[in-house]
Amino acid sequence: MNWIKIATVGQIEEDESLGVELEGKQLAVHHTEGEYFVTNNICTHQFALLSDGFIEDGCVECPLHQAMFDLRTGEPKSAPATEPVKVYEVKVEGDEILVNL
Repeated sequence: MNWIKIATVGQIEEDESLGVELEGKQLAVHHTEGEYFVTNNICTHQFALLSDGFIEDGCVECPLHQAMFDLRTGEPKSAPATEPVKVYEVKVEGDEILVNL
């Protein structure tokens, strides 16, 4: 497995996201309900950064057209998005947030 440090625990407040470029990928680290999630940062409907969106009920809302994506599965939960956003496996070791690319 290719685990890479993407952020530290203290960088991201609860119900916030952080945009990160890592190995040429635009990623978003999301923190909600005491857990961390990593998704592609680009909405699948139209170009918008999910890291600029709102987190609610285990989903991130795209700031452009309000499509909602499940942070665990990437599945769209509301229109206009119909394609899922890619999600990545995450683990926390100490204060480091690691992602498996």
